[in-house]
Amino acid sequence: MSGETPYQDDRGNRDRSITNPGPAHMGDPVTTHGPVTKAGGAGPFLIGDGMTGGYGRGADILHDCTIAVDTGEIAVIVGPNGAGKSTAMKAVFGMLNIHTGAVRLNGEDITRLSPQDRVRKGMGFVPQTSNIFTSMTVEENLEMGAFIRNDDIRETMEQVYDLFPILREKRRQNAGELSGGQRQQVAVGRALMTKPSVLMLDEPTAGVSPIVMDELFDRIIEVARTGISILMVEQNARQALAIADKGYVLVQGRNAFTGTGQELLADPEVRKSFLGG
Repeated sequence: MSGETPYQDDRGNRDRSITNPGPAHMGDPVTTHGPVTKAGGAGPFLIGDGMTGGYGRGADILHDCTIAVDTGEIAVIVGPNGAGKSTAMKAVFGMLNIHTGAVRLNGEDITRLSPQDRVRKGMGFVPQTSNIFTSMTVEENLEMGAFIRNDDIRETMEQVYDLFPILREKRRQNAGELSGGQRQQVAVGRALMTKPSVLMLDEPTAGVSPIVMDELFDRIIEVARTGISILMVEQNARQALAIADKGYVLVQGRNAFTGTGQELLADPEVRKSFLGG
């Protein structure tokens, strides 16, 4: 990552496996897959527009739901349990059929593309669970992330190690032996190995301590600063909205509130209903 590191201090964190060791130069930005300019200059870089659909032949879970993120932005989807947050993420990634609506990436309609083809278009997805190969080493996990590439992956791997220094130290260790926060670093690093233009994260801080959550959010901010768009589902709504350029509150698969992260944090109804007052 080029430029000044965003970590001026460790914000009270003494877990050296998570925090950066100091204000070191972070190297070159993680190169994205293809251009990151919007085709024709119109519309968001990625949008799931008016999506209605669900799983298989079951009832619709999403109802005219719209989620969008622009280049280098962080967009966060929050809401109560069962609101359709992860379903919206999966719909954007092509993991379920939508009956109406469309998904567009960089101005191109990708609604009918498979998840594999969307990865080749520049989308990276990190599911909440089963997101690493536990019996493989850290380095082997990263290598697996580059499965679609035919070029030299060493530069990208070094960029991932610069972003997550503990992974360099533990690169020969089986990923299943790592802590929860370190596993999440492996999962994010593996997705970055595809050189995505969009990184999609489903509950990246689930099951980790507040300190580790804070540091993972810092890493997500740093990734966005390289120009990669971030679309994230989070249960830790208050903390996630604090770093979000855009926020979407879903209720029963519908858009209930949309705004900047700060606007949603300041909205009395959002605070009362979804943020604990």
